[in-house]
Amino acid sequence: MRFVDEYRSGKVARELSHQIEKLLEPGREYKLMEVCGGHTHTIYKHGVENLLPPGVDLIHGPGCPVCVIPMGRVDDAIAIAERDRVIFTTFGDMMRVPGGNGCLLEAKARGADVRMVYSPLDALRIARENPDREVVFFAIGFETTTPSTALTLLRARAEGIRNFFVFANHVTIIPAIRAILDSPDLRLDGFIGPGHVSTVIGTGPYRFIARDHGKPLVVAGFEPLDVLQAAFMVMLQLAEGRCEVENQYSRVVREGGNPRALEAIAETMELRSTFEWRGLGFISQSALKLREEFGDWDAEVRYDIPGVRVADPKACQCGEVLKGVIKPWECKVFGTACTPEKPIGTCMVSSEGACAAYYNYGRFSRRLETLTT
Repeated sequence: MRFVDEYRSGKVARELSHQIEKLLEPGREYKLMEVCGGHTHTIYKHGVENLLPPGVDLIHGPGCPVCVIPMGRVDDAIAIAERDRVIFTTFGDMMRVPGGNGCLLEAKARGADVRMVYSPLDALRIARENPDREVVFFAIGFETTTPSTALTLLRARAEGIRNFFVFANHVTIIPAIRAILDSPDLRLDGFIGPGHVSTVIGTGPYRFIARDHGKPLVVAGFEPLDVLQAAFMVMLQLAEGRCEVENQYSRVVREGGNPRALEAIAETMELRSTFEWRGLGFISQSALKLREEFGDWDAEVRYDIPGVRVADPKACQCGEVLKGVIKPWECKVFGTACTPEKPIGTCMVSSEGACAAYYNYGRFSRRLETLTT
């Protein structure tokens, strides 16, 4: 296939759905987790859930990079942003993520110089243009966005730019999957593996899922037929009694990933001993920090930040959504007190968040389903 329309063919989608249905074991319920927030967005936007036969349930995992940032780290970011002479830069989604002390957009309204950027290179340019100010980049995301931060750090060092700093909050996908697999309150039959992350790390790191836990995983692309085909490939493995890591997204993903990106990450960053994830708690060696030799560009070295853990609001059930324990519409405040305009939790802020995606694309179909059952 060469064109987008070919990846969205209704005829092919119906045929895939029919093939999946033929693989079902009578009376058995299948739970497949898509780990990537991009997949969650595709599933809701294109109604992929409605194309799957009854008995196959898609569970939404912790794949939204904005959603997993705990409230305490948002408060740390606000504390840096409100310092004198600081220009604080961030991706747009993070502007509205609530912390215990409001959000970055509210800090901007209070007078902090908070600016939205599209890449860390934008932040480096701002630092170059404002030599009398200190520019901080709020670095978030899985391995997908980590290489851009790493390459920006290398450029800052090469150019000798000393007023640029990185507040590192990059997380890694494998420890999060391990935490999900070790969760006692969730039963899964297989995984639809993340596409963007896998372009960087490759397919090799997922082998433990099949080897140690007996769960198939298929790395998938982001078009609706990609997700459906990945679901079919997982179901085919289950029907045949196989348990392997397969690559549906072979047009982009390679087994070894992107060696140059991995080298840049290894040169500039190292694993933290532990890091807090929203909904999953503290997970050992699950996030990255700047190496000591890049301490001159490390915001956590440059500034005294609070580092206080902040509990999520009691009404918010983002943690349960991120772990796949509940669906977004099962949250007590979904679509009422918590909406994209006035979010209580992170899952409603980012477009990749399960709650925001379901609110925008799926809430009406869910309401129809409720009325007809």
